[in-house]
Amino acid sequence: MSESNEPISHFIRNRIEADQEKGTYGGKVTTRFPPEPNGYLHFGHAKSIFLNFGLARDYDGICHLRFDDTNPVKEEQAYVDAIREDIEWLGFRDPAHEHFASDYFETLYQGAVALVKAGLAYVDSQSAEQMRANRGTLTEPGSNSPYRDRSIEENLDLFTRMRDGEFKDGEHILRAKIDMAAANLNMRDPAIYRIRHAHHHRTGDDWPIYPMYDYAHCVSDAIEGVTHSLCTLEFEDHRPLYDWFIDKLADLGFFERPLPQQIEFSRLNLTYMPLSKRKLIQLVEGGHVDGWDDPRMPTLKGARRRGFTPAGFKLFTDRIGVSKSDSLIDFGVLEDCMRETLNESAERRIGVLDPLKLVLVNFPEDHEETCFAPNHPQKPDWGKREVTLTRELWIERGDFALDPPKKYFRLKPDGEVRLRYGFIIKHVGHDLDDDGNVTCVYAEYDPDTKSGTPGSDARKVKGNIHWLSARDAVETELRQYDRLFNVPAPGARREGDEPDVERDFLDNLNPDSIHTLSVFIEARAANAEPESIYQFERHGYFVADQKEHAPGQRPVFNRAVTLRDSWGQGK
Repeated sequence: MSESNEPISHFIRNRIEADQEKGTYGGKVTTRFPPEPNGYLHFGHAKSIFLNFGLARDYDGICHLRFDDTNPVKEEQAYVDAIREDIEWLGFRDPAHEHFASDYFETLYQGAVALVKAGLAYVDSQSAEQMRANRGTLTEPGSNSPYRDRSIEENLDLFTRMRDGEFKDGEHILRAKIDMAAANLNMRDPAIYRIRHAHHHRTGDDWPIYPMYDYAHCVSDAIEGVTHSLCTLEFEDHRPLYDWFIDKLADLGFFERPLPQQIEFSRLNLTYMPLSKRKLIQLVEGGHVDGWDDPRMPTLKGARRRGFTPAGFKLFTDRIGVSKSDSLIDFGVLEDCMRETLNESAERRIGVLDPLKLVLVNFPEDHEETCFAPNHPQKPDWGKREVTLTRELWIERGDFALDPPKKYFRLKPDGEVRLRYGFIIKHVGHDLDDDGNVTCVYAEYDPDTKSGTPGSDARKVKGNIHWLSARDAVETELRQYDRLFNVPAPGARREGDEPDVERDFLDNLNPDSIHTLSVFIEARAANAEPESIYQFERHGYFVADQKEHAPGQRPVFNRAVTLRDSWGQGK
């Protein structure tokens, strides 16, 4: 849906609409999201999740969550749990439509047996090196395997023995018999099953053979009645093979037509953020980040811990749209979407990030004044909260200047400002250390100017600064995050590089991607539950850390985004 709650038009929706008009699938729309449980979901997956689950929702259809667990060597239950959690966080997942490719292992096997019986598949006993050598190139056809013309009986015998665990890994492989001279390399007798003696996280040691992705994926789609199988552009060349497998199995009576159709769209590419699983693993295993949920990581786990929100991701995916053209999206677009949604949803609190002591010399030491601050300036129905003003306050160091520039409307020698939600004050003195740095500021307050009281606006001042009571403010660890890399395309080749030069993306890591500060914030924020998100006025949007924030004991906040795009502007 768009920002106006109208469905966003794109070529996939147009394809679905055309199928609806023709009655291709009897009015049904069934999609799927098929993650591999061998890692954590990243920002690119968010785009696919909103697309697949969103389209199914818009057409009163079904989106299956299917774990592609066909590679037991790399898969773990922990990844399954993490993926479920991320999808639920984004607002989706129906356990009634959750599946695993391993649910279909017997059906997949029987489908392969049927292909063998039909003379459409054979057992190849070449080594992996021999198969690569015989595959050919983009300009030269491949060569038939010397085992391609084995009899159906011999192929069935060998494949059955593969299933029974008689052979070692790599000793045989089942291949589709298509065309070794095909222009599309994916159609040159692709592998269907390989031998792999490995413990599976769900099926244990029941299976010594596992289906290849190109086979398992399309057959699983057909089993689940998927109508529109959406994938990224790198699978475009695989579509003929997708169609070949399910078409042949439909001919053999496994499936009824109409069959699923594969539709490709462009993957998400972000500046400053590599979305390659291989590179993300390098970041984690190399200790360049603090795990997969490091708030600088482009994983959904990291995004959640940073304070990014499902609403922000939804707005982002709506804004960038769906197309068949690869493009590089500026990371700032995602940040803008987070700002926009957080501005609507985040209550306001006060935080002093660079504290300087302010003493109101004419304010009685045992006195306090209750001031009222709105929880959200644009949402009066959210009410106000009490903020206590005392003799000693914390203000931002940048809100006082001994030698201020022109048009400086904050506190300065003999100058006046209003304490936000409080009184007008006038500077009367300050302390300096041996290096000439201000250590404390002294001011007098005017008791007749309290905000919200009759006559408080009789005196006008241009400056307005925020503050916290030194008695009530809570010292807090605050982490300011920035881009993990300092160039838009980490590791990209440069002009003049030799063709075979591959630059190391790790050379472009941003050494200033995290700064940890000791700050003061309102007690209400410090005592909030983990994942509570606030706008700290004038500073940005901050979230109570999901893992390390302990309400009332050890408050820890992470900056999600600044109030405005500050990249390259001194932040």
